[in-house]
Amino acid sequence: MITTIVSFLFFTGLVGVLTWWFTREDDHESSKGYFLGGRSLTFPLIAGSLLLTNLSTEQMVGLNGDAFTDGLCVMVWEVVAVVALVFMAWFFLPRFLKSGVATVPQYLEIRFDHQTQVITNFIFLLAYVGILLPIILYTGAIGMMGILDVPSMLGGLPEAVGVEADTFALWLIVWAVGIIGSIYALFGGLRTVAVSDALNGIGLLVGGFLITFFALSHLGGDGGIPAGANILVEQQRDRMNSIGNNESKVPFGTIFSGIFLLNLFYWTTNQQIIQRTFGASSLAEGQKGVLLTGALKLLGPLYLVIPGMIAYSVFAGESIKADKAYGMLVNRVLPDPLTGFFAAAMIGAILSSFNSALNSSCTLFSLGLYKSVINKGASEEAVVRSGKVFGWIVAVVAMLLAPLLVNTTSIFGYLQKMNGMYFIPIFAVVLVGMVSRRVPAIAAKIGLLAGFSVIAIGYFVPPFDLIVASLHEFHFLGIVFAWLVILMLVIGEVRPRETEFIQKDVGAVDMTAWKLATPAGIVLIMIVFTIYMTLADFTVLAP
Repeated sequence: MITTIVSFLFFTGLVGVLTWWFTREDDHESSKGYFLGGRSLTFPLIAGSLLLTNLSTEQMVGLNGDAFTDGLCVMVWEVVAVVALVFMAWFFLPRFLKSGVATVPQYLEIRFDHQTQVITNFIFLLAYVGILLPIILYTGAIGMMGILDVPSMLGGLPEAVGVEADTFALWLIVWAVGIIGSIYALFGGLRTVAVSDALNGIGLLVGGFLITFFALSHLGGDGGIPAGANILVEQQRDRMNSIGNNESKVPFGTIFSGIFLLNLFYWTTNQQIIQRTFGASSLAEGQKGVLLTGALKLLGPLYLVIPGMIAYSVFAGESIKADKAYGMLVNRVLPDPLTGFFAAAMIGAILSSFNSALNSSCTLFSLGLYKSVINKGASEEAVVRSGKVFGWIVAVVAMLLAPLLVNTTSIFGYLQKMNGMYFIPIFAVVLVGMVSRRVPAIAAKIGLLAGFSVIAIGYFVPPFDLIVASLHEFHFLGIVFAWLVILMLVIGEVRPRETEFIQKDVGAVDMTAWKLATPAGIVLIMIVFTIYMTLADFTVLAP
């Protein structure tokens, strides 16, 4: 146990020191330097930051938890993500960089009007504060509790203060990670976040693969990894299918509706994720970073799905909660020094997603609300300061909400369901704004408010929630998306803009595209299709 703790503290401290060293002379005072990293990010930093921001504990713990329950079919979240990243590089990123924006709502202000930007900002902030940040902290705490067995490390302290050990450990980790992550995000800015992401990304990828290899070796006993792989296939042959049946969380048909749309929003329009692409030094660097992320995502199932399936075999017959399976597997199969290393990598993943979401929240508030609504004449210093103050408020709220998620059955499923409320309307408005020139601002505002309201009613208001359940929530999201797009296009025909929208190149970065962007994207899509079809067994769809 001492070895585990020492290695954990060493690797965690090493990332912090290296991040400070690499960013010690950065501009943290201007809004461009603080929120966009001075538009100096190159493709390795963009790819590393994109990957680790995505590879947080709601992925490591949540998706492996779903694999523990449903098997290989949940790999759809990783596979479809690659296609979404290709679309980001080809279509969305050039339009964002051309306008020189720091946030998605800023783009909507340019395309539509100021009120559209304000509404989008409020929706983003509500979602990040009430949904995303608490989930990141909660899943991180659950993962760390399993990996390091934190309740046992606390001894009799929880009982001394009259609190259960698991509850005490949950609150302790949530607040420790929340405070450290806030320091990263609020004192360092985007480039500090990106550098720490890239460093932690190396550790997380190495650690993620180590879990898979050690877990297979553990399952195989004296036969090692090959024997473990054979046992896994034999024991779970019916679960080794990329096609989900109607009883799984991801039925096959939902790939073409809600799952695809949620991935498209996540990788093309989600401020928390794509903000680092806005800091690209050029369009070519941004495209290379996005497509490299797509290539790396092809490896995702090896450490985001397979460990959950191995845990299903390792803990067969034991009654454990799915979201605790991954942490327990790590604790079971890794040697103490490597457990400490992986715990440090997990902390890095938690911090990465938390400080990225927090940095994006600050950016949305400072540039989208404070400077454009509350104090239009604010200086650069005042804008940055407002973001830091707002960030601390948001962090405290998230730390208070996170432990309340303890009774959630599937944290990954809960996250995707809640994401749909704001993913779908925002993505519909952005897409219509990019593909049309005459759709007016009133259509965008109706789309945002109507989409958010309809999805919320469908989720939570009887009897509509029963209707949605009968359709499957992902099909429901697809129907709402199609309705919103048609509604906005009809409004554009009935009440078009007086003049066509023409996007201007503000000269923020070099807009020369990477010459290999198209062929690289085609190759990635072909690989995705091949992997998916190779592992598919369509007999599960037979009535």
